[in-house]
Amino acid sequence: MPRPILARIHPDAIRHNLHVARQRAPQSRAFAVVKANGYGHGIERIYPALASADGIALLDLDEAIRVRELGWTKPLLLLEGLFEPADVALAVTHRLTVAVHCDEQLDLLAATRLAHGARPVDIQLKMNSGMNRLGFRPHAYRAAWERARGIDAIGEIGLMTHFANADDGHIDWQLDTFDAAVGDLPGERSVSNSAGVLWHPRAHRDWVRPGTILYGASPTGVARHIEDTGLRAAMTLTSRIIGVQTLAPAETVGYGRTFAVEQPMRIGVVACGYADGYPRHAKSGTPIVVDGVRTRVVGRVSMDMLTVDLTPCPQAGIGSSVELWGDQVRVDEVAEASGTIGYELMCALARRVPVQVSSDHAVREREAAAVA
Repeated sequence: MPRPILARIHPDAIRHNLHVARQRAPQSRAFAVVKANGYGHGIERIYPALASADGIALLDLDEAIRVRELGWTKPLLLLEGLFEPADVALAVTHRLTVAVHCDEQLDLLAATRLAHGARPVDIQLKMNSGMNRLGFRPHAYRAAWERARGIDAIGEIGLMTHFANADDGHIDWQLDTFDAAVGDLPGERSVSNSAGVLWHPRAHRDWVRPGTILYGASPTGVARHIEDTGLRAAMTLTSRIIGVQTLAPAETVGYGRTFAVEQPMRIGVVACGYADGYPRHAKSGTPIVVDGVRTRVVGRVSMDMLTVDLTPCPQAGIGSSVELWGDQVRVDEVAEASGTIGYELMCALARRVPVQVSSDHAVREREAAAVA
């Protein structure tokens, strides 16, 4: 019998979260961001939930080709663009829109000779408006646009940038920089990430690029910041109690003896550890749910197991259900207690964890049971 750990993926939650994003930016078209294999959820698993998106944005050619093979006919945006001449041919073949953020990428496209009847490659010309990662500096942006306009292998030119700190509310400085440099250049604008979608209407423009909110996680990494958004968890990680210990005061739990018992306590051992993708740095006190009751992790997370306080759920024992994150414990709560963000935990789900895709029917049954 396999270990009882299981990750459930909820496409209906992603469909709902995409609807939330579209409601927040009703005048914009939406690129659904599915980089990192759909933030760890699996592109093939979530693909049916993306039908209402106007485009899909991702990171590399392999992912783009997978999405085309699934039947996607609308725009596909490569967020880091092209790296070598062979990439250009694939972009033409698969009708990809590519980010262009440096002169070297313009050189690749300028050196391309399109076959007769081949469609030029649409691009999103990226500005470094203050993130200082990728993109043309504002003072060089117009010249890059002029050069791109003269390259035969380039079709439509969109204008894009990326926010450095939209999650803390400070975007005006970047938007002002972007708007001043772009001026009256033609082309559709795309600037909003997930935080921009939720909280900055000024940044919505022609296209928005919701990413982490599609999966029910907070752009800030803080769970309470999305409490009023209606976003739903798209991944639920569950397991079971596989062992129970009854400890006396002054006894300790786990490697390093980092947690000392102050009064008699029952400890449950859960079949999940950092080799499954649960963060090793989760502190004692990290929220977790046993048999529907919220309790806490105690002691150090080990490779294959972690331990929980069973005091709030005295009836729990071997075989009791455990939710590590999902509907009852947001992934951001676990991440906060571990000094990271929900993005990392979702992407870090280990290959050894079995994955099950929930049907819409199963989702509706779960919601009905919750209401009852």
